Amino acid sequence: MPWSTPFDEPIALRSGRKLATLQHAADHIMKLPEEAQQSQCWQVAVENLINAAETGGGWLMFARIAMMRALNANEDG
Repeated sequence: MPWSTPFDEPIALRSGRKLATLQHAADHIMKLPEEAQQSQCWQVAVENLINAAETGGGWLMFARIAMMRALNANEDG
């Protein structure tokens, strides 16, 4: 599944931007500070994005969920 594969529903950010594809989500993570990228929630998101890109299927949904969880954890902390 290509990195340009869209999520079933884009992920809305507080800034108003949306992460519509696997690539948008990966780019968002890469723009985070290194310390944040290494946190467990973002590492789980990365793993799920890679699985979605390599395998497809249900991994796309898991990748979206992992991104949402990491974004929410980031807002809480």
